[in-house]
Amino acid sequence: MARRTTLPLDEDGSDRFLPWLIGLMVFLAALATGAGFAIDAALMRWDDGLRGTLTVQLPQPAVGPLSAASIDQALALLRGTGGVVSVKALDAQAEAQLLQPWLGESVDAAQLPLPILIDVQRSEDASLDLAGLTQRLAAIVPGATVETHGAWLEQLFRVAWLIEIGAAGIVGLIGLAAVLTVIFTTRTGLMIHAQVVDLLHLMGAADNYIARQFQWHAFRLGLRGGVIGLILALLAFGALRVAAEQGGNSAADLAPGLRLPIVAWVLVAVLPPVMGLVGLVTARVTVLRILARMP
Repeated sequence: MARRTTLPLDEDGSDRFLPWLIGLMVFLAALATGAGFAIDAALMRWDDGLRGTLTVQLPQPAVGPLSAASIDQALALLRGTGGVVSVKALDAQAEAQLLQPWLGESVDAAQLPLPILIDVQRSEDASLDLAGLTQRLAAIVPGATVETHGAWLEQLFRVAWLIEIGAAGIVGLIGLAAVLTVIFTTRTGLMIHAQVVDLLHLMGAADNYIARQFQWHAFRLGLRGGVIGLILALLAFGALRVAAEQGGNSAADLAPGLRLPIVAWVLVAVLPPVMGLVGLVTARVTVLRILARMP
């Protein structure tokens, strides 16, 4: 059943662009929300994959490749270290795959003086003397290093935190812009229908009666624009995921991060009704304040 109105708010055309503006705001807010959760999910995935992992690098000597005996001694040392669960030296093909996103497929990694990489899995509750382990490895292969990935992950988490704060700030600014847009549109509608509003006052209409017509009109426009923005955001999320899955190995690594958690989808889905409520409350407060100042 349609709500009975006295003011011809749908006919003046002053707010015909409001749904599209709200739709653009919802689209941007959804992208910002999805980006924040996608970055967090990707970092959690990397953290789970690197937790308890060490990477040992055995550099090649200046003359000739590193001898197999030196590699076997380093592997034996690592396997004999307490708390180490597994030790695996990466072959030339595996190292070439790691370098492929940067060097391309045409470069023969076997011709490059790449260090020998050893993947070490340790028990998460084990306490290793990394400095001592590095010294013992360096005695076998000069220049050997042990990387825990902790500093790299810490820097990534710091950058991700700043990005998430920026995304939250963008959503806040979008909300503020939506409020200002509704205020401007509502004030314009009041000016256009000022004579009708005066006539309603003379007929004994209360301010709440007039405000209700503006607020439900703003709610419908905000909800309509929110649905438009939500549809555009869902299309964008789908396009990004398809592009990541079809963009090769390096892009496919990003695809799992585009699977947003349930809470992210809930936040994105409630954006249209939230925008409708923002329009409703803003329009009501604006109209009542303006009418309160009228003689």
